[in-house]
Amino acid sequence: MSERTYHHGDLRRAVLAAALDVISADGPAALSLRDLARRAGVSHAAPAHHFGDRAGLVTAIAAEGYELLAGALAQAPDLRERGVAYVRFALDHPAHFQVMFQPDLYRGDDPDLVAAKERASAELRAGITSLAATPEPRTAGIAAWSLAHGFATLLLSHNLTGPFDGRDPEEMFRALSSLLFTADRRQLPGE
Repeated sequence: MSERTYHHGDLRRAVLAAALDVISADGPAALSLRDLARRAGVSHAAPAHHFGDRAGLVTAIAAEGYELLAGALAQAPDLRERGVAYVRFALDHPAHFQVMFQPDLYRGDDPDLVAAKERASAELRAGITSLAATPEPRTAGIAAWSLAHGFATLLLSHNLTGPFDGRDPEEMFRALSSLLFTADRRQLPGE
C-alpha cells in the first residue's frame, strides 16, 4: 500500500484553475470536486478541505470574478471605457463571467462574495458620474450595464460572428455605446 506523498504548493489556486478550465470547456454543470482533485493530482478530500462543497467552490470563483471585474473597471476613466473594460473582462475571463451571473450556483450571502460584488457595483456606478446631465442616473446605469453585459454575452455565446467589418469587439462596443450615450443627445419621443 503506497501512501500519496505528493505535496501541492497552492492547492486552492490549482483547484480554482482546474475548475475554470472545466467551466470554460463544458460549463459549470460539469464541475465535480472529485474530478478536480484528480486533475490537481491530490486526494479527493483535498478540494473539500478548501471549499467545503461544489457551491463553496463556485462561490469562490464568483467572488474572484467580481474582484477581477472591479479591478478592471477601476482602471477605466469614464462610462464608455468601463463598458469596454466589462466586455474585455468577459472575453478574458469567460468562466468567471458564466458563474458570476448565475446566483443559483453559489452562496449569495458569502461575506467575500458580498464584498466583491459591492466593489464591482461601486465601480459600475462610478462610471455614471461622468454623465453629469443624466436626469435618471440609475436608469442610465441599468442601460449601460445592459448594453455591456448583453454585448459580452452575445460575443461569448458566438451569436455575434461577423457584423464587425474588421473592427475588434472593443471598438464595436465603443460604436454601439455612442449610439446611446452621447454628449449631444437627441430628444427621444416622450421626453
